[in-house]
Amino acid sequence: MSRRLSQLAEIPVSVLAGVGAKKAEALAAMDIRTILDLLTHYPRRYLDRTRQAAIRELKVGQEALVLAKVKRVQTRRTRQRRAMVEVDVFDGSSYLHCVFFNQPWRARQLKIGTEAVFFGRLDSFKGRPQMTNPVVDLVGDRTGRIVPIYPQSEKAGLTTWELSTMVEEGLVRAGELADPLPRHWQDRLDVVDRTWAMTQIHNPESMGAAEVARRRLVLDELLRLQTALVMRKRAVEREAKGIRHTVHGGLVERFHSTLPFTLTSAQQRAVAEIAADLAGPHPMHRLLQGDVGSGKTLVAVTALLMAVQGSYQGAFMAPTEVLAEQHGLGMRDLLEGFTVDRRGALPPDGPPNGDSDAATLSGDRPLRVELLVNRTTAGERTRILAGLADGSVDLLIGTHALLEEKVAFGSLGVVVIDEQHRFG
Repeated sequence: MSRRLSQLAEIPVSVLAGVGAKKAEALAAMDIRTILDLLTHYPRRYLDRTRQAAIRELKVGQEALVLAKVKRVQTRRTRQRRAMVEVDVFDGSSYLHCVFFNQPWRARQLKIGTEAVFFGRLDSFKGRPQMTNPVVDLVGDRTGRIVPIYPQSEKAGLTTWELSTMVEEGLVRAGELADPLPRHWQDRLDVVDRTWAMTQIHNPESMGAAEVARRRLVLDELLRLQTALVMRKRAVEREAKGIRHTVHGGLVERFHSTLPFTLTSAQQRAVAEIAADLAGPHPMHRLLQGDVGSGKTLVAVTALLMAVQGSYQGAFMAPTEVLAEQHGLGMRDLLEGFTVDRRGALPPDGPPNGDSDAATLSGDRPLRVELLVNRTTAGERTRILAGLADGSVDLLIGTHALLEEKVAFGSLGVVVIDEQHRFG
């Protein structure tokens, strides 16, 4: 029977052989308390014994990973009274001098005869190769062709081979893992199953297998993150109270009737779905996708007008001033001659008797579209902010400037963010 990850999260690491109270405490210092924590503590790198660098072949300035045995250890103090540990290691081809500053515990860790992996930048000191404060991983008696190197905590005092031994037993206890990704989706996305990926990330047959495993596990993390975000979004939508907008009204109808073309079926579907959301009791969170020139802006303007015809305001935020100005010019052109009354709605047949002056006298006013960017002058900014506060600005277009604390809307109803991915 396959296990779910949630079940692994209920099994403490103390069930593993050799993990007593002391090692369990050391693992907890690394945030490893369950079998799931252990199996998701992935290697940070791998030592490929068939391709490891030989010390004699290294060049000054090169970053390298070498497997070597400790031959000499010496501890002394610098003139500044800092602890300095000097270690000479040999890999069968040549010697490498390693210097550790302010790490006196290295003398206890790197005893003569200890085999370890050293990773760092090669320098030359007095004619001999040297690494200063290299990253060290003890590999013990691991004899595989590819040795996983795990993130470690010096305070915890656990070596990479100890972690590797625990992981091997953890994999055995986990057995076959339940896979939320159906087989046909694995084939479609060209990924392996979860059990194979979890095994190969820790004990890869090859470096290629490790990369294939990593790709699947990255996908798992993304899926979990997206699922959590969607669940949170749905919870907010259920619990938060939104505005029931007037989605059917004269302003939207007139806007569509003045266009020199009819909305496409895709645009009409998008408008209908947005209208259904805006008419509901919960806030809308919707992503509008489409190719360049597919008419996304017209759909967005329609959504904004649904807010305006219900006496609310709309905001349109673009990632750059150039785009904001382009949208400002475009919307002013699209909405030229439009008016709103005190209720925010224009009768479907336009001003009474077609008399614009009479409409103004009876309370109608021109629909007001403003642009707010960083280079907006102080005087213009003051005028716009005042209009936002008293509700006379119906639509505001801008950049990050819209997020400033001083930008306060009187009754904001709909916000459109253009190219949201570019905001970071």
